[in-house]
Amino acid sequence: MALPDDFLPLDSVPESLRGVLRHAESRLREALEQADNLAELQSAPAPSERWKTLSDTRRAELARVLVVSDYVLDSLARYPELLFELQASGELTQPLPDLGQALAECLEQAEDEARLYAVLRRFRRVRMLGIIWRDLIRPPGSDMWATAAAVSRLAEVCLESALGWLEAHLSSRWGYPQLQPDGKSQRLVVLGMGKLGAGELNLSSDIDLIFAFPSVGETHGGRKSLEHQEYFTKLGQKLIGALDAMTADGFVFRVDMRLRPLGDGGPLVGSFASLASYYQDQGREWERYALLKARPVAGDIAAGEELLDTLRPFVYRKYIDFGAIESLRELKAMINREVRRKGMQSNIKLGRGGIREIEFVAQAFQLIRGGRDTELQVTSLKLALERLPSLNLLPPSVTDELMPDYVYLRDLEHVLQAREDRQTQTLPDDEEGRCRVAFAMHQPDWAALSEVLDTLHDRVRRHFDAVIADPEDEFEEDSQAVDEGNGVALEQWRVLWRDDQPEDDACALLAKGGFHHPADSLKRLRTLRDSRAVQSMQRIGYARLDALMPLLLDAAAVSETPDRSLASVLPLVEAVLRRTAYLALLRENPGALDHLMRLCSASPWIAEQLARHPILLDELLTPETLYTPADRQRLADELRQALGRIPEDDEEAQLEALRIFKHAQVLHVAASDIAGTRHLMKVSDYLTYIAEVILDAVLVMAWKHLTRKHGFPERHDGSRSGQQPDFLIVGYGKLGGIELGYGSDLDLVFLHDGSSQGATDGARPIDNAVFFTRLGQRIIHLLTAVTPTGSLYEVDMRLRPSGNSGLLVASLDAFAEYQRKEAWTWEHQALVRSRVVAGSPDVAERFEQLRAEVLGRERSLTDLRRDVVEMREKMRGHLGGKAAPGMFDLKHDAGGMVDIEFVCQFAVLAMAHETPELLEWSDNMRILDTLEASGRLLPSEADGLRDAYLACRSGAHRASLIGQPAQGDVAAFAAHREAVAALWHKLLASETA
Repeated sequence: MALPDDFLPLDSVPESLRGVLRHAESRLREALEQADNLAELQSAPAPSERWKTLSDTRRAELARVLVVSDYVLDSLARYPELLFELQASGELTQPLPDLGQALAECLEQAEDEARLYAVLRRFRRVRMLGIIWRDLIRPPGSDMWATAAAVSRLAEVCLESALGWLEAHLSSRWGYPQLQPDGKSQRLVVLGMGKLGAGELNLSSDIDLIFAFPSVGETHGGRKSLEHQEYFTKLGQKLIGALDAMTADGFVFRVDMRLRPLGDGGPLVGSFASLASYYQDQGREWERYALLKARPVAGDIAAGEELLDTLRPFVYRKYIDFGAIESLRELKAMINREVRRKGMQSNIKLGRGGIREIEFVAQAFQLIRGGRDTELQVTSLKLALERLPSLNLLPPSVTDELMPDYVYLRDLEHVLQAREDRQTQTLPDDEEGRCRVAFAMHQPDWAALSEVLDTLHDRVRRHFDAVIADPEDEFEEDSQAVDEGNGVALEQWRVLWRDDQPEDDACALLAKGGFHHPADSLKRLRTLRDSRAVQSMQRIGYARLDALMPLLLDAAAVSETPDRSLASVLPLVEAVLRRTAYLALLRENPGALDHLMRLCSASPWIAEQLARHPILLDELLTPETLYTPADRQRLADELRQALGRIPEDDEEAQLEALRIFKHAQVLHVAASDIAGTRHLMKVSDYLTYIAEVILDAVLVMAWKHLTRKHGFPERHDGSRSGQQPDFLIVGYGKLGGIELGYGSDLDLVFLHDGSSQGATDGARPIDNAVFFTRLGQRIIHLLTAVTPTGSLYEVDMRLRPSGNSGLLVASLDAFAEYQRKEAWTWEHQALVRSRVVAGSPDVAERFEQLRAEVLGRERSLTDLRRDVVEMREKMRGHLGGKAAPGMFDLKHDAGGMVDIEFVCQFAVLAMAHETPELLEWSDNMRILDTLEASGRLLPSEADGLRDAYLACRSGAHRASLIGQPAQGDVAAFAAHREAVAALWHKLLASETA
């Protein structure tokens, strides 16, 4: 007997599947007996002896795999040694590390195409056995994505190896393509489409390909010269046959070429020029969808990337392209009709709530937003889904459901395909098949699996509808709604917009909808509708406006202040009349109109920003994330990715990206501030983070600009700075105190730590001092340069040593000498609110040591009180006392923010030598916390100052948003001012009367 009776453990599978396992074991016994007989004739070791050495764990794994996969059973029955080949190579637990080298070695013995076919097919079979085994057993590090990546890698290696073999084998007959005009050699470019392009192939998937070649010409060096078109066509046909042809050994991968231009009716291979011309002149929306996943997978990879770069504008429009969503709706409707016609409701890919619907969700955003959010220009669905929350396109809660649902469906798809190595997504309808699938999916029975799938499909469909569903469907339902109370149906708003009713009736309708000044609102509407800009719109543009306006009127009506909301938003509509993609954006996202109205009515500043920069409308598209705080790391990653896709030498484009980033992120903060979803401290934190990541980016840009021209400056030890500038941007004031407001400028000091006598090492060397001065000038230029999109920040450099008369950039040693010997008390006060915001970590550590030394030294309290009070009185004389009657200046008047800041600064300078914890922070709130924790302030005193400071800052924030002076009502702030005055008197008045 070849195997012991208890070889495969029956208790490792459910009772219902033990018959399947017995059948599998019987087939293995027969195969091994035949193999043993053959081995005996050849005086070779019996294969069954090796099988008997399998560990108990491996036998249990084998039982599980054989119960699920007939393909594995058939392969092992045909080739019993394969299991040990896989075990020896480690492929039962992890992929073969150098797949390409392994196949290359196998192909060394392939002397003709028949042998090529055989080698490829056996290689594929062995690798697929390992992949299926890992997918069903799931050793550490293995999951659905690992399975998909392994199949994709196998396809790429087979494509590249087969292509390379064919090129060499056919060279004596047809030669090689002639060089391109730039002297580069030419190879076939193989673009992987669909899941191959994504690197996420199924276990048994077709591979969708497009073939291309760089330029026309003729082959040379062979017995017969061919035009490139003919040569690459023949080569492509040979490549397809090598992979797709069914032989006694099976196939490698089924090849589908229907995604090429004109499908089966078009040429098999196209030149780069012909492809570019086709997509520009004839490309259809579904072809944009197909090209989302295009990726060079074999042949000339670099040339393939160049080709896709030329096609990128066809795939990803520069504007926010909500027109693309309509084509996806049509494609999904076509799929639904096919599903119903063919009775494919049990198809987990195409059916309701299936794989394709999750793919559509991600790909809709890629088509709509990929031109602007280039992070979405990825072929991987996994990457696209993961990036949607960080771009505020979907809430994390949605992707947290879609991602595991997608993985579950793909796992199930792999189980279905592992059974027979057949491309299928249809659930079995026989009892045994269902038991096997449920077992593979770790469910007790089919009923349990069905329950999981029902819930999953409902969840996926809900998210799919939220993204893809046509708002016109909701519009039509609402327009037929019965008019109740003061409600106005959308159809009535449409009549009003089209001016299809008398003025009195129109005003009555506006009044019914909640407008308090209907005549004024009607006048504004008619002024827009009758304007030359509207009257001269093209048909498509006007249709978009006509569809949007009823939705816009309805959103205004349900806002808290309909008249103000409408008045605020109409200038925005007028601003985008020539860019009707934004009208489509708003029409496709009627829910965002509510938020738009809310923000515009609450803040004229926001309305002005949106009208000036309509691209910021994008920030309103996902209300779930509009009000969600983002940390500094996420901001830095987003900005780094945005700048990383712009050539380093295109400074204008980089600055434009920086400004759009800043405007968008500040708008995000303002929206959350108005909604009250962020604490004031979070608002300031976020505004400060925005400034910090921009300063990081600007420093890098300026450094690269200078070092390209002049080389790297010399360090103290004679070495060169390399990629890390020995340079600091130190933030003072509100930036240093992590308390930036909406209109805050940046108080900056620039320091360097280069050699005082050194020079740069480039082709145009300059002295270190000159280099660092130019670096500072460059940073200021980048921050303050004004373009149509505005500037980044206003910059104030007056807090540097010696103020405006001092050097723009000082060495750290000179700064230390100044702080120790020459700085005034007010400059040490300013140093309290300083911190490094960008630059070298090593130099930053030295700065912090210097700051602690200067601030932590013991001072004369009498002199300190005198200096602080004198400076405060001087400031108040210049800046205070200018508020309207009954109001007080939140910042400069007595009891306001500056008084609290001075109290904190005095406390640090007076007490830090005994309470060094005070040196840790640069922001007022945490300094107050430390004063309380150390016993320097009573809890009631600290609470009073904190409450007063937050109240003043909150009022200043609100004033910025509504475009008003930062003033507060005297009566409303009386208690806060008294608390500040009391502590001021306690700390600063005792010896200064």
